[in-house]
Amino acid sequence: MKVDREYILSSAKALLTIDSPTGFTNNAMTKVEEVVKELGLTFVRNNKGAGMVRYPGKNNGKLSGMCAHVDTLGLMVRSISDNGTLGITALGEVIFPTYDGEYCRIYTRDGKVYTGTVLSKSPAWHVFEDANSRSRDAESMEVRIDEVVKSKEDVQKLGIAPGDFICIDPKTDITPSGFIKSRFLDDKLSASILLGFMKCLKDNNVVPDNDLMFLFSNYEEPGHGMAWLPEGMSELIAVDMGCIGDDLSCTEYDVSICAKDSGGPYDYDTVTRLVNLAKSNSINYAVDIFPKYMSDVCAAQRAGHDVTGVVIGPGVSASHGMERSHYDAVEATVKLLAAYFVS
Repeated sequence: MKVDREYILSSAKALLTIDSPTGFTNNAMTKVEEVVKELGLTFVRNNKGAGMVRYPGKNNGKLSGMCAHVDTLGLMVRSISDNGTLGITALGEVIFPTYDGEYCRIYTRDGKVYTGTVLSKSPAWHVFEDANSRSRDAESMEVRIDEVVKSKEDVQKLGIAPGDFICIDPKTDITPSGFIKSRFLDDKLSASILLGFMKCLKDNNVVPDNDLMFLFSNYEEPGHGMAWLPEGMSELIAVDMGCIGDDLSCTEYDVSICAKDSGGPYDYDTVTRLVNLAKSNSINYAVDIFPKYMSDVCAAQRAGHDVTGVVIGPGVSASHGMERSHYDAVEATVKLLAAYFVS
């Protein structure tokens, strides 16, 4: 099947520019809904706000699923200091040193949006002896607001309060050489891959072997995204980033197939079938183990759902930091999904 490169990349760029830290994903999910409806498909949300799209197959009574998540890392206002800066708490497994100096947006409960910068509490080399050596973590960092505020009361008058979401600028850039650079490729790049796979099926008039359920999770980062599943599903493939690093095989040009993560080994037969399909279809792939990783398949199985599962996805460099992947990995992932779900 022909893969629509521009469609996937434009979908990714649109999603990546929408702030959606975990717990604050409605706008991103609305964008997914708009794209799905443009494809002529029906989008349904559950009570938690996650989305699902059923794509008809050959009506053999079997329902297969794949999921990606639109929730990302971020911060939340923990407190307001006497001098008008914001104390912070992490949403997800944030690498705090990479947030030092990053621009951000603060969303209040009454709909106002303010800009600011995440900074160390020792932000100036000319002033602080420990500017280079001070640890970067939630306790030693804060948000400087781009408003005239000199006290806690000044900040409160803006409507900012503990519990407000702080969203980091993703700095999205897609280069002519095919690299996709941005925060939060985990996992909006995979959500765009699912949209691209849907379009492939539609454009090529392909009927998959089983009815397919495309699931868009919104609580993957805290670990309970796919704790729910539609009735009758027998298998679930989570499309999520493939990690790159020491002793791992995956590169930015491969589709990653995860054999084991912190939740344990994935379904042996499914992993084996995916490996064989990648080989027979000349798809660049890597099989790896991610000991600090957990996917929405784990959430589904720990919630008691009787599904087989595995996680695959494009290789992503610098996960949970300034991430980067290449279009080759995106296309490899779409092709492996097509090989798996279509005879």
